[in-house]
Amino acid sequence: MTEETPGFEEKPDVPSGATSDDAEPKAATPSEEEAAAPAGDANETTALTAQLDQARSALNERTGDLQRLQAEYQNYRRRVERDRVTVKEVAIANLLSELLPVLDDVGRAREHGELVGGFKSVAESLETVVAKLGLQQFGKEGEPFDPTVHEALMHSYAPDVTETTCVAILQPGYRIGERTIRPARVAVAEPQPGAAPAAAKEEKADDEESGGGEEV
Repeated sequence: MTEETPGFEEKPDVPSGATSDDAEPKAATPSEEEAAAPAGDANETTALTAQLDQARSALNERTGDLQRLQAEYQNYRRRVERDRVTVKEVAIANLLSELLPVLDDVGRAREHGELVGGFKSVAESLETVVAKLGLQQFGKEGEPFDPTVHEALMHSYAPDVTETTCVAILQPGYRIGERTIRPARVAVAEPQPGAAPAAAKEEKADDEESGGGEEV
């Protein structure tokens, strides 16, 4: 049996050249990658935010371009529709202008009582068709002369008019909507130079009769 020496404690074998500090476990320290992780996350968030802002800016630009394109398309459609209506009106006006001499013949035949039989039926059918196309006749005796829709072929003076007046319709005028195809060709009469208007003469005569009746 071996005898143990009192007060002597056995120590673990330590390799030669190693210190006691090396024998103790070292405390865990954060690595460089773990320390750099928060900074990397912040940089990535900043980059994503910048990309999102760029995407929003691009979206706004594309939306504006789309709105402008839509507005231009709507304006184009309106121009096309307006031009289509104008071309249609011009085509109809040109066609009806060629038919005006025929309508004049029909009118003269009606005035002379010659619009009878089959000729009457054809004439009435023609007038119905041109009316459906929008043709309107205008020009009446007694209406004031308007140089924008009347063409004066004859001129005279009359004591019974107070302004230039159409006293005879030589050829009726025709229009489509606001477009005049042919002005009404008329004979006009103006007030007699130096003559007092008829209304003023009548008023003067009434005053004289009233004054004469009061005298005893």
